[in-house]
Amino acid sequence: MAYSGVLLLLIGGICSVQAGPTDFWCNRQVRKTMEKEIVGLRADMVACVGADTLDSPVQLPCVMLHASEWENKTLQQKSAEVVEALRVFWDGVRVAKNQSTSECQTSLLEKLERHMANYVAIVSRLQMQSGAGTPPPSSPRSCSSVTSTSEVLKQYGNLLRGKLERLAADLRDKAPESRQRSTAAEGRCG
Repeated sequence: MAYSGVLLLLIGGICSVQAGPTDFWCNRQVRKTMEKEIVGLRADMVACVGADTLDSPVQLPCVMLHASEWENKTLQQKSAEVVEALRVFWDGVRVAKNQSTSECQTSLLEKLERHMANYVAIVSRLQMQSGAGTPPPSSPRSCSSVTSTSEVLKQYGNLLRGKLERLAADLRDKAPESRQRSTAAEGRCG
């Protein structure tokens, strides 16, 4: 797909992210600040008449975290799973935005799309910096389809608070004590 070109542009400079990738992974408060933008989107949606009903359904990825399965995956598999889920959201929102007939809803979906693009870029950059490269894309796993913007925002928030936070914790926990300073440059916490 056309992800590689878009990702290269986004990875070069993540415009709306106030902190660098290392800050993102090492500082929970930075992630919470980005996550709070979703609350702002919900408020914008309330002010936008009819914004909760989308003209076309959005495919939602599987965001439920199965702890035992998660623990048996490598960091690369975990980051690939998070990127895949983010891309499913991103694609779904992009399609919904392009089919929206409401200017207000389109604006809301554009903001959400940019928010998701930031996360895709950050997690993809983690994969690239780990030296493992980007794994071949697997077929996206969709768990459901909805026509409600509030449900899209809810499930997106679940992904950020679930799998993304677990990935951040795993990065922090797996950084070897002896290499804490050198791995911080690679996106791991010291």
